[in-house]
Amino acid sequence: MAVYAIGDIQGCHVALERLLDGVRFDPAADRLWIVGDLVNRGPGSLQVLRFVRALGETATVVLGNHDLYLLMLAAGFSRRGKDDTLARVLEAPDREELLDWLARRSILHAEGGYVMVHAGLLPQWSVAQAAALAREVEAALAGEQARAFLRHLHGDRPDRWDNALAGWDRLRMIVNVLTRMRFCTPDGRLALRAKGPPEKAPPGTVPWFEVPGRAHADHTIVCGHWSALGFYRAPGLIALDSGCVWGGKLTALRLEDGEVFQVRA
Repeated sequence: MAVYAIGDIQGCHVALERLLDGVRFDPAADRLWIVGDLVNRGPGSLQVLRFVRALGETATVVLGNHDLYLLMLAAGFSRRGKDDTLARVLEAPDREELLDWLARRSILHAEGGYVMVHAGLLPQWSVAQAAALAREVEAALAGEQARAFLRHLHGDRPDRWDNALAGWDRLRMIVNVLTRMRFCTPDGRLALRAKGPPEKAPPGTVPWFEVPGRAHADHTIVCGHWSALGFYRAPGLIALDSGCVWGGKLTALRLEDGEVFQVRA
């Protein structure tokens, strides 16, 4: 059995098929870890959702910001962006089944010394704390208050974690860390609007994984989200978003031996 971590797909269904063919992926024996952003901007979001859902327990998925955006859009709590490619999902006959499946995915997965999350972990959070906070979000998204949660999800505030945070502010902060963060200050204040490469960090901030003394440094974080960073490996970090949807590559890394596989967009 092999475990392949892949990201970010963003509706690039053809590239995903080519990548899996290239590694000779066997759904009866192998597993996929998908680091979020299954959908949007690429042309095949509907096909990606159907394919990954059909894999059942073979695929472990964490939600990304574009996946959550799709859920917000479908619920009527966001406006369509000019570069969205989600119309086929929203108009599909199996739309509700796909959206319900998506809403029940994890937002963090920890296993065997690895933690998979879309964007990253706040430097001050241990793995145990991050996992407990992720469960709060997952319960809200899959529970009776799901629509209210999606209604209040958008926004950049609060931008600093406090254990005393409550209600929608608490859940929004957790989501922003796990699905949107790139840069932060050493004491954990988020700079969510910055999207450039690491060398263009806003004044006073650094990439979240460069903060000294991270509380989760005993694990390897597997993530995506940051196409301007590209595929990047460092001690305790595997970043997989190599910009397939922007004409770059789709990347898979086999966790057992660290071998990397890529296909061009």
